[in-house]
Amino acid sequence: MSGAPADPVARAFASDAVGATVHVRGWVQRSRSSGGILFLHLRDRTGTVQVTAKRDVLGAEAFDAAEHVQVEGVVEVEGAVADDPRAPGGRELRARSVKVVDAGLPFPIFQEQTEEFRLDKRHLVIRSDDHVATFRVRAELLRALRTFLDTEEVLEMSPPILTGNPAEGGAEAFTIDYFGRPGYLSQSAQLYLEAMLAPHERVYALTPSFRAEKSRTPRHLTEYQHLEVELAWTDLDGLMAFIERMVVAVTHAVAERRGPELRQLGRKPEELLALAAPFPRLAYAEAVDRLAREGFPLTWGGDLGTAEERALTLESAVPLFVTRYPRELKAFYMRRSPGDPRTVEAADLLAPEGYGEMVGASCRETDLALLQERLRAIGAPLEEYEWYFDLRRHGNVPHAGFGLGIERILRWMLRREHIRETIPFPRTPSRHTP
Repeated sequence: MSGAPADPVARAFASDAVGATVHVRGWVQRSRSSGGILFLHLRDRTGTVQVTAKRDVLGAEAFDAAEHVQVEGVVEVEGAVADDPRAPGGRELRARSVKVVDAGLPFPIFQEQTEEFRLDKRHLVIRSDDHVATFRVRAELLRALRTFLDTEEVLEMSPPILTGNPAEGGAEAFTIDYFGRPGYLSQSAQLYLEAMLAPHERVYALTPSFRAEKSRTPRHLTEYQHLEVELAWTDLDGLMAFIERMVVAVTHAVAERRGPELRQLGRKPEELLALAAPFPRLAYAEAVDRLAREGFPLTWGGDLGTAEERALTLESAVPLFVTRYPRELKAFYMRRSPGDPRTVEAADLLAPEGYGEMVGASCRETDLALLQERLRAIGAPLEEYEWYFDLRRHGNVPHAGFGLGIERILRWMLRREHIRETIPFPRTPSRHTP
C-alpha cells in the first residue's frame, strides 16, 4: 500500500466520492475504540476525515496495531467513502486496511498546561488546529503582498541581514563580533533599499529584522518578518495612498481565500471584506489634543505608547494614519516637514480595534547636510554612513518608504491576544528556543 500514490483526504469529500475506494495517509488527531470498531480522525494538508475500522475486516493483528497508535501517530488507510451524518463533514472512510507507519509515543500536549511549558514544546504545540489555520492565513498574507507588489511593479530585492551600521542609529540593535569588528543584526533593510532605488525606482524586501529591546508586551518580538518598500518620486500623501491600496488588497485577498480558517479563529471574513480606503488621517498634534481631552497625561513631544495608540482606534473598524510626528521621536533619515522644522514627513498606520501600529512610513531626507546634522545630534559616527551619503551625491531623487510588521497586521486580522501566536517560533527577551 505504501508504494501506491496517496489520495488527499479532501478527495473523500468530493461530490463523486461516495462508494469510491481511496488511499489516504496522515496523522491521527484523535482515536477511540468501541468493542470491535476503531474510530480514527486522520488529517493531512487538505483536511480531516473520520476512519472507521472493524476488527473482523482488518484482522486481529492489524486492528490491535492500529488501536495502539498515539495522537500524532502516522497511518496509511485504504477504504471506501461513505455518507455518515454523524461524522465530521458528513463523510467517513470505511477501512479495508490500515498500515501503521509510526505509532508514536504518548503526545505530551494538553490544553491545561502552563504557557511556559507550551512554549518549551512549541515544536509540537504548533500542530494544533488554531496554529495550522493561523499559519495558512499567514502564508496567504505573504502571497497576497507579493502579488500586490508585483501588480504595482515593485521589484523584490535581497538586502543583507548582517550589517556594519544599524539603520536606527545604534539603539536597540543586536551587536555581534564580526571578525574583530562591530557588526549588527539588521533592524531594517531600508538603507540598502534606498541604494537599490536607482534605476529600479520601486523596490521592496521581505526579510527578518531584529530589535534588541526588552519590551514585554503583547505586540513586540525580538525577531519578526519585515516587509519594507521604497518608492521614488513619492511624497507623504502618495505613500499613504499606496499603503491604503496595499492593506485593502491583501486583506480582501486573505478574506476571499481563507474564509474557513478565519472563521475558525474568530474573525468573520465579511468584516475584512468591508475594509475600504481612504483611511482617516490625524496629525500628531491633533492626536495629542484628543488624548489629553480623554485624560492621558501627554503633551506635545511625548511619544504615543501602547495605551495611547489603543485609545485612538479601539472603537474603529478601519486603520488610522497618525502623521507628522516631532522630529526627535523619529529616525535620522526622515525628511523635515516643509514649513515646520519641528516635525517630519512621517505617518504611522494604527490597526483597528486597538491593536496598535502596524506600518511605519516616511519621506526620506534628501538634503545631505541635514542628514549629517541629525546623525551628529544623536552621536552616530558619520564615517560609518559614508556609503549612504553617496546616495545623496549621485542621482539624488525625492523618495519615501515604509515598513510593515507581518506579525502585527496578522495579529489584528486574526484578533490574537499575543503577537507570539502569529509566528511559529517566537523570539522574545526571555526566549530564543526551540
